[in-house]
Amino acid sequence: MKVVTNQLWDKFSIEFLRNQVLKNAYGNDDTVIAKIDPRTLLIWYVFFGVLPWFMHNPTLLLGLFIFVAVTTRLTKVAPLVLFLFCFGILTQSGYLLIVSWFFGGDLATLGPILIMTLKVAITSLASITVFSGLNPDRLASGLLWFGCPDQFAFSIAFAYRILPILMEEFQNILLSHRLRGKSPNSIGWRGKFRYLIYQVKIIMFSFLPLMLNIAKRSRTTVEALELRGYRYANQNKIIKKMKLRQLGMGTVDVYFAIVSIIWLWGCFLIV
Repeated sequence: MKVVTNQLWDKFSIEFLRNQVLKNAYGNDDTVIAKIDPRTLLIWYVFFGVLPWFMHNPTLLLGLFIFVAVTTRLTKVAPLVLFLFCFGILTQSGYLLIVSWFFGGDLATLGPILIMTLKVAITSLASITVFSGLNPDRLASGLLWFGCPDQFAFSIAFAYRILPILMEEFQNILLSHRLRGKSPNSIGWRGKFRYLIYQVKIIMFSFLPLMLNIAKRSRTTVEALELRGYRYANQNKIIKKMKLRQLGMGTVDVYFAIVSIIWLWGCFLIV
């Protein structure tokens, strides 16, 4: 039992979470979805993120779900992201089902809940496909091409880069708290409960130093960007054109668009 517990703890450690974030952001460059132009993926995402909310046929929604599930599989998404997706879908569906039965619902409520779950699942898998298939730099370039503010596009790429650093900083703060304190004995059920309370307290005490470190790192980053002419670069059209030079649509984009249209057209024909 102790060996199994240690293995589970290793799986859900801060180091594991940081590696999963890095893999999901930068480890999918060799996939088919990563070869598609960011503009094509963003247009595809807007289409598949909005269209399901205007549909109510379960067969049509199931067809769209199968398609976005295949595209998500092609991105080789990190297992942690898939686990969070499945956990969120199951908890949301279960919560709606319990609430509906609590207020007098019956088995007839399963149909609307299933339709709602399919809509959320389609939108979520489309988001996973886009944000896992594009690295932060290509995603920011695509948003910049569509006219998004420079600060908004940069903030997305910067958030991807700084998130693993913040997780590592959080791990260091936790370790420092554990070194300065004495953990309670975890023998027996009572000891395990006290140890769990101790871990929760350490996590709560670690948030304030983490916020202070974030503020300090943000100020350092802003000063470094200003010294390198970041604000002038955002206002210069020549530099902006150089940033967007990496974008280019090819045959992969055409094939991806054709397959999406054919699949959607086939789903409408089946209905």
